Amino acid sequence: MQTKDQFRLGQFDLKGNSTNLRTEVIAGITTFVTMAYIIVVNPGILSQAGMPWGAVFLATIIASIVGTLVMGLFANVPYAQAPGMGLNAFFVYTVCFGLGFSWQQALSMVFICGLLNILITVTKVRKSIIKAIPVSLQNAIGGGIGIFIAYIGFLNAGFINFAAGVPSIPALKTPQLWLFLIGLVLTIVLLVKNVKGAILIGIVVATLLGIPMGVTTQHDPISFSEAASQLPQTFGAIFTSAGIPSLFNDLSKLPLILITIFAFSVTDTFDTIGTFIGTGRKSGIFSEEDQAALETGSGYGSKMDRALFADATATSIGAIFGTSNTTTYVESAAGIAAGGRTGLTSVVVAVLFALSAFFATFVSSVPSAATAPALVVVGVMMLSAFREIEWDVLSEAFPAFFAGIVMALAYSISYGIGTGFIVYCIVKLVKGEQKEIHPILWVSAGLFVLNFVLLAII
Repeated sequence: MQTKDQFRLGQFDLKGNSTNLRTEVIAGITTFVTMAYIIVVNPGILSQAGMPWGAVFLATIIASIVGTLVMGLFANVPYAQAPGMGLNAFFVYTVCFGLGFSWQQALSMVFICGLLNILITVTKVRKSIIKAIPVSLQNAIGGGIGIFIAYIGFLNAGFINFAAGVPSIPALKTPQLWLFLIGLVLTIVLLVKNVKGAILIGIVVATLLGIPMGVTTQHDPISFSEAASQLPQTFGAIFTSAGIPSLFNDLSKLPLILITIFAFSVTDTFDTIGTFIGTGRKSGIFSEEDQAALETGSGYGSKMDRALFADATATSIGAIFGTSNTTTYVESAAGIAAGGRTGLTSVVVAVLFALSAFFATFVSSVPSAATAPALVVVGVMMLSAFREIEWDVLSEAFPAFFAGIVMALAYSISYGIGTGFIVYCIVKLVKGEQKEIHPILWVSAGLFVLNFVLLAII
């Protein structure tokens, strides 16, 4: 006879996914600590546009909880969601500062972007895009995300310096760099020794070592009560006269508004597709049955279907509360590398996000130098996807190279995918093999070209 706890865990099918409660909890904690920086970083960025810091702080947490819970309970996959880095910068520096829109109008465009993403998900456009991507490019995306996530780790630790515009490795004079190197060596040793929970252990030990080194320090973010008192200023702001209605007061700005929504949507869509392909293919999170359901387009019977829908709904929900695009975090790869295979991992992440609203001082004290080693080693693990590419066949090598390397150089998953699509179409066209290019790939490559041109203009 099943106990109550066994029944509750049964929906995640831990045994069928070759995992267990301990592994899923460790994976959830690992994912959370690698992405917890967003709790204080996102309000720090969006507040520059005039949004109240405390309101964005809570909106960030609420959007992360809702999006991650839907991903875990509805899709049963180990991915976490939160407002995306890069998209929040685009929100502030391009849309608000560069184009002159108010933060209420920018939030309104994010909300409409979310509705658009829901539309292209339920009409199976997103699934069709995934189906149209050649296997060689799918492997390139997986390996490219490995480069990208390792690059994020090196940048977060300050291991790469861009003084005078020239990348270099700074002198090992700062405690932050030494802590990063200690944590990196420790994590590598633990992984090579096959120690359970190696990545999480590395983060915890590095955080503790950072206390006497002066790297792990407590921050003093706004209190929960103060943040709660500010939330009404952003919650539902898109439905006020300063929000969606104001977007259509001046029809001369309509083309610019549509361009901005398009830019939001393209980046959000392909960041998610890249993360799912890059992390789900090798780990087996999306099984052969999921791939079959994806290709036949049979309702929402597969985890991929449900995961795409969960991601699509999160952006609009986040905009209602008062934050920029919510997206599936590539840092989820750290939890997956730690063994996370089901939605229970996501539920653990969501619970930790909820607790962080009351313990932000402690959560934000985990230094980036302590989490950066996890990102680097996970990046190394993901590079194995490159092995499946026929590098001696140039028609495969060129698109794969550009898809993989541009992700890191442009600091964008979607830009890497777009560049790979464009080069793939060029190569096939030159070889007279244009019939091998799926029509959706033609359209996607064209949209990326348009997106790059429009971003250059605005």
